[in-house]
Amino acid sequence: MQWSDEAIVLGVRRHGETSVIVEVMTRERGRHLGMVRGGRSRTMQPVLQPGNSVDVTWRARLDEHLGEFRVEPLELRAGRLMETATAVYGVQAMAALLRFLPERDPHPHLYEALSVILGHLHEPADAGELFIRFELAVLNDLGFGLDLLECVATGAKDDLCYVSPKSGRAVSRAAGAPWADKMLALPAFLGDESRHAADAAALADGFRLTAFFLNRHVCEPRGLELANAREGFVQAALKALGGPKNDQPEEAHA
Repeated sequence: MQWSDEAIVLGVRRHGETSVIVEVMTRERGRHLGMVRGGRSRTMQPVLQPGNSVDVTWRARLDEHLGEFRVEPLELRAGRLMETATAVYGVQAMAALLRFLPERDPHPHLYEALSVILGHLHEPADAGELFIRFELAVLNDLGFGLDLLECVATGAKDDLCYVSPKSGRAVSRAAGAPWADKMLALPAFLGDESRHAADAAALADGFRLTAFFLNRHVCEPRGLELANAREGFVQAALKALGGPKNDQPEEAHA
């Protein structure tokens, strides 16, 4: 069996004396692993770095086998991604998020989103906003999407400023006022067709929002924790914008 696709390198681990197992996110075939013979050579090591875009050809006798990759470089951005903390942590954090998805399960929109975010990881405000949207997309693909377009209580689409921790749906300011202390904040930049720029406070609210639902629906049922790289990215982005430390929210009961 054989196929070829564009891919972004997520991770590499040693295999034997000269080979490596490469984990990539492909455009059409989702997250996929394969062995690269000679992957530890001086020629291949710079290519097989997280964040690089490559062209991969996968071969195996049977579909369920690990198989082998032949890898050709397309865009080697890994060197630049080492220049800032948001970029270093961001690549690792997004790779960890993609590992929540089943291997070989196609998610072409997540591949496209990953490709876009990799070009903005040096811009803390843009990187933070895009990262939060990426987390929301992963939640949606896992079957735990949030409904942030209208108020769960009234159906109103204006003045949405809370998210119910029970339903994962937006709540308007008026409807949520009696339970405001138990609601999660909905940052304005996540509003439908919003033109609000994401500042440090809004990003902190966004990070708390996605962390709450990732922990509740994805990590806790699997006995896992969010990757340390995510916290590194969050703190780096907020620090660059002069914002406060982002503390994780306590479990809400509303």
